[in-house]
Formats: sequence, C-alpha cells, structure tokens
Amino acid sequence: MPQNPDFELYDNVGRDADQIAAARYGIATRRDLLRWARRDAKPFLAEHPLPDKPLPSPGLAPYLAALAAAETPAEVSAVTQHLLDAAELALRAVSDYLFAAAQWRGQHRGAEKGSPPKLLMEAASRSLSVAAIADEADLTTLRAEYDPAPTPNLPPPSQARASTGLPPAPPHAPPAGPTPGR
Repeated sequence: MPQNPDFELYDNVGRDADQIAAARYGIATRRDLLRWARRDAKPFLAEHPLPDKPLPSPGLAPYLAALAAAETPAEVSAVTQHLLDAAELALRAVSDYLFAAAQWRGQHRGAEKGSPPKLLMEAASRSLSVAAIADEADLTTLRAEYDPAPTPNLPPPSQARASTGLPPAPPHAPPAGPTPGR
C-alpha cells in the first residue's frame, strides 16, 4: 500500500501514543487523516463555504444554577425538561445530517454491519437516544415521587401459615372414646 506523501514515520520524541502506534504499524494517525482530508477538500469548501463557528448551544449556567437551587424532584425535572427542550433542535439537526451522510450516494444499501454507513446510521440514532434516555430517567424519578408502586398486602402473621401452600389445619375434634363422668 503506497503511503501518502505527507506521512512520515515518527520517532518517539514528543509524540503521543497514537503517533507512536501509527509509526509502529505504518498507518496514518487520526490527525494525519483529517489533515489530508482538509487539504484535499479546500477547493470544494471554497465553493461551498460552511460556518466557522460551532453550532449554538444553550448556555448551561442558568440550568446549573437552577439545578443547584432545586430541592425537590419536581424542581429538578423542570430544569431537566427545559434543557432537553432547548437541546432538541441541535440534536435533531446532528442526527439528520449523520443520517444523510450515511445515505450519501446510496452507500448504505447492502452495507455490512460495522461499515461506515452503518456506523453513521447508528450514530444518528444514538444522538437522539441521549435525550430519550435523559427523559426516561427524569420520568422514573417523578414516578417514584408521585406514583410509587403499590406495596403488596401481606396477610397477618397468623395467616402466614395458610399462605405456605399447605392445607389448613383441621378443626378441633373431640377426643375419641368414653367421656369421663357419664
């Protein structure tokens, strides 16, 4: 396999574990791959400029302050639900993009498990799972607070023997034979 001209074997001085492993096995590092892709995509990005700034994210300071002040599960839930609502659009946008990337040029059709298209589709699904799992945790907390599971009605200790699966004790029977004093 020919090596990319940018790829040079590394010595270990000043290198991280990824670079050392790459040199040992003769493979490119993550940084190498991304650098080569950026270099090769420059003309394309000149024609299709993308925003330089990261996607907007909600400032967490008010959420963390409210969480620190919360004293009941209902208050924690209110903060959690507001944060999930604020993050939903960004999470959905990321999921939509990852799904579109997986379907790019029909590469997802017939793709094997673990292939890049399948991994992208899994990532798209999991990006939405974050909010769903957080919502489930919140609802479980609220259910424990407001709607706990009913406790089973246990029989009194005197009836405990009857519930062991044995037949009930026979009623008190009079003694057999002649009765004294008659």
